[in-house]
Amino acid sequence: MTQFSAWNVIKNGFNGQKGWSRQWRDPEPKANYDIVIVGGGLHGLATAYYLAKNFHLKNIAVVEKGWIGGGNAGRNTTIIRSNYMLKGNREFYEASLTLWENLSHELNYNVMFSQRAHIGLYHTPNALDAAARRYNIMRQTGSDGEIWSRNTIKKKIPHLNFADDARFPIHGALVQKRAGTARHDAVAWGYARAADMLGVDIIQQCEVTSIKRSAQKISSLHTSRGEITANKVAFAVAGNTSRLWQMAELGNLPIESHKLQAFVTEPIKPLLDHVVVFGVAGAHFYISQSDKGGMVFGGDIDWYKSYAQKGNLPIVQDVAECALSLMPCLGRVKLLRHWSGVVDMSMDGSFFMCKTPLDNLYLNAGWNYGGFEASPASGWYFADLIANDRPDKVIQNHDLDRFRRGVHIDERGAGSDPKLHG
Repeated sequence: MTQFSAWNVIKNGFNGQKGWSRQWRDPEPKANYDIVIVGGGLHGLATAYYLAKNFHLKNIAVVEKGWIGGGNAGRNTTIIRSNYMLKGNREFYEASLTLWENLSHELNYNVMFSQRAHIGLYHTPNALDAAARRYNIMRQTGSDGEIWSRNTIKKKIPHLNFADDARFPIHGALVQKRAGTARHDAVAWGYARAADMLGVDIIQQCEVTSIKRSAQKISSLHTSRGEITANKVAFAVAGNTSRLWQMAELGNLPIESHKLQAFVTEPIKPLLDHVVVFGVAGAHFYISQSDKGGMVFGGDIDWYKSYAQKGNLPIVQDVAECALSLMPCLGRVKLLRHWSGVVDMSMDGSFFMCKTPLDNLYLNAGWNYGGFEASPASGWYFADLIANDRPDKVIQNHDLDRFRRGVHIDERGAGSDPKLHG
C-alpha cells in the first residue's frame, strides 16, 4: 500500500494521481478468526489496529453491518477534550488526548487534529467555584487548564453575546488549550487503512443476524455474509449494543439508546477559532467551525429512546435558540443539514470496558457524549483487555459489576443525565 509522503504527493501530482492504491482491502470473510470485533466504527477499528500493532496478532476481523464511517463515526461534532476529573475517567481521557496529538504520524494519515482549545463558559460566580475544582484536578494530574476572565474572552472571541441582559450572561470560561477537533471520517479511514496494512480483515456490509452459544462461550456469529467462528468476540457497536447483548441471551444492560443530533450550517468566512460550550439551567450547547466553513453544533439528546438516525424539529428549535443566544450574528445563516447518531447512555454517565458473563466475549459500550474523543484510548485499552484477559488498572472499575459494588463513576461533565431519561 502506498505510503503518504511529500514526495509521493508531488510525484502523483505529475502523473495524474495514478500512483495511489486503494486504502484497504475488501476481503471475503474467512470461516474462522482468532478475534472478531463486531462494529467497524472508530472504537472497533482502533481496537483492531492496536491488537495487531501492540500485540502482533494477525487473524483478526472487523465486521461492520454498513460501511466504514457510516455509523456514529460520521455522525458527531468531532470535539476532543480531556477535561474530566474522576478517577478512571481522568487518566483514560488524558491518555486519549495524548494519543490524538501524534495520531496523524502514527497512522501515516492526516486526521486533521486541530488543537484550537475547548472553552467552557460559565455564567455565575458560583459556577466558577464549582468548575475550577475540575480544572485544578486536571493541572495536578499533569494536564492543562486555564481560567479566562470575561475581558479575555471578549478579546479572543468578540462576537459572542456579552450583553448584561443576555439569556446566558458570560462571566468567564474554563479553557483547555490542548483540546480541539479532528475530521471524523479521516480518523475512521486512517485506522482502517493502518489496521488493514497489519493484516486485519475489514468486512463491510456484514451484519450479525444471530449469535450461537455453547455453554458459557459464543461458538459462532451468523452474519449476512455467512457463519463465522472465533476464539474471542468483542462488541463495539455503540447504540446497538443492547440488541447484540440480547442476541447472546444475556438479558438487559444498564444502558439506554438515545438519539444525539448534530447540525451544520452553510459555509461562511472564518468566524470561530475555538470550540465553545456551555451548560446551564437545563441548556446544553457546543459549537465550532469546520475547515469547510460550516458552523458545527449540537446540544442535548432527544429525551426518548430511539434507534433512528434522523433529527426532529423540537431539538432543532432548542439548539437554534442556544446558538442565537450565544452568537446572535448567526441569525441569518442557513442551516445546511442535521442528523442523529445513536448513543448508549449508561446509568452513571461513564463507559463500560470489560469482560462479560461469557468466557470469550468482551464489551465496549456506554460512551454517552464522549465516544469520539475516546477513540484512540478506547482502542488501546480494549485491545489490551482482549489480548491479556484482564483490565488495565485505568479501566478496572469500568465493568458491569460496579453498580453492585457502589463504584459509580458519575461525572456530570461527561454530558449525560441518565437518571432523567425516562
